Amino acid sequence: MATTPRAGHRPRMAGEGVAFGLSFLWLGLIVAAMVVLDRRGLSISDILGLVVVALAVFLPVALIWVAVLVLKAARAMRDDAARLQSTVEGMRRAWIREQQAAGLALKPSVEEKLDEIAAAQRAAEDRMAMFTTRRNLPFTVSPNTPPEGPDDNQPTLALDNPEPAPEPVRPADFIRALNFPETEHDEEGFAALRRAMEDHGTAMLIHAAQSVLTVLAQEGIYMDDLRPDRARPEIWRAFALGARGPEVAALGGIRDRSSLALTYARMRSDPGFREAAHHFLRTFDRRFVAFEAAASDGEIAQFAETRSARAFMLLGRVTGIFG
Repeated sequence: MATTPRAGHRPRMAGEGVAFGLSFLWLGLIVAAMVVLDRRGLSISDILGLVVVALAVFLPVALIWVAVLVLKAARAMRDDAARLQSTVEGMRRAWIREQQAAGLALKPSVEEKLDEIAAAQRAAEDRMAMFTTRRNLPFTVSPNTPPEGPDDNQPTLALDNPEPAPEPVRPADFIRALNFPETEHDEEGFAALRRAMEDHGTAMLIHAAQSVLTVLAQEGIYMDDLRPDRARPEIWRAFALGARGPEVAALGGIRDRSSLALTYARMRSDPGFREAAHHFLRTFDRRFVAFEAAASDGEIAQFAETRSARAFMLLGRVTGIFG
């Protein structure tokens, strides 16, 4: 049924067929004219002369009309193309309006969800900031730390047994402490923080990180929102060995322009924060050298994901230590 032509439908003759038909008709007329004129006693030269005269008279008129028809067809094609373009443009605009209307209909619910997520993130960061701003809270006085007595300033006698030196901080505790507890119920995070605070160098780094993270949180810059480019462990190791500038440029993987601009502006306008940032960078540098010497590549990669490491990337990018 799909191949059966519809009733009353006549196939159109192709343009080439029309041209061939007219050509044969013209040649037939020429031959008929020559036969008729030959019977009347005219020679071939006379017949050709008449043909040339006829061509000279009628050919320009035919060419003029052909040109007129071609121009008319071209004008019609241009009009059809313009109408088609306007129709397509109208359809495109209608589709865009429909999409915009659908987006506007979904926008309130989407914005509500985004606001809820942002509020939850800000609440978590605010709790972390409150924890890090007060240095006299849980991690500065650990249950294992004995209270200072009046005899602490007395020298140790030769017969006294000196207290054993604190054990070095385990890499896992060091990494967990520099990422800070997630919430106030993060018991493992608090335990790792207390163990890390027993080491003097790590405690200095944690205090320095607290200071800068608190100020950055006041500017609305939260480390969890940053998505830095990851640097290979060998680049971190090169930094620990003293490399600076373009050789360790990959460590400055923070690309958030607003965070960079806010941090730069705060460092220029707040001398206290500028001093705290430089102190944090120096302390981070010294403590990371000790950590890198005993850490594996996997531990260095985990360390680079901590909040303190991200703060180092941000401040290092602003101060230009990565070139």
